[in-house]
Amino acid sequence: MARKIPEINAGSMADIAFLLLIFWLVTTTMDTDTGILRRLPPPPVDNVKPPDVKVRNVFNVLVNKSDRLFVDGKVGDIKTLRNQTKEFLSNVGNLETLPEKKIENIPGLGPYPISKGIISLKNDRGTSYDMYIQVQNELTAAINELRNELSKQKFGKKFEDLSSKTEIDAIQKAVPMSISEAEPENIGGK
Repeated sequence: MARKIPEINAGSMADIAFLLLIFWLVTTTMDTDTGILRRLPPPPVDNVKPPDVKVRNVFNVLVNKSDRLFVDGKVGDIKTLRNQTKEFLSNVGNLETLPEKKIENIPGLGPYPISKGIISLKNDRGTSYDMYIQVQNELTAAINELRNELSKQKFGKKFEDLSSKTEIDAIQKAVPMSISEAEPENIGGK
């Protein structure tokens, strides 16, 4: 007489697998791609000539295909880009080599000198995405730090902690996000 093999009760296996799946979904983090938040300018109006910009008002940032950084025609370093950008835009000593300022009456701030400085960013088609993001982060961080400094000075708190739309608009107008990005091209190795 042959021995009968007992069956394994697998009725709860589906429940256990389902619970493990739920546990995995709840505890696992997924990498999310983040983008760069920028408000694009409106399309240009036909037959309107763009305004002339003085050379002193333009901060040229160039990244070549070898990921080498050039700031105003000189070899640059990603570690110093933020401070160079802040120094350019703030022009504390009103130097002739740095951007001009125009006094505007800003609601919530009153008369305030706004920099006419523009950051001109140009990348080579071969620039790595990593370097592109690093440069964008440093330029944006410089502007955010200038906004934070002004916000602390005028309102006693960081820019990101402001809740009043009037205060936010005032700081954004006083320290505009003036980054002009040219279409990538083959720049060369320099």
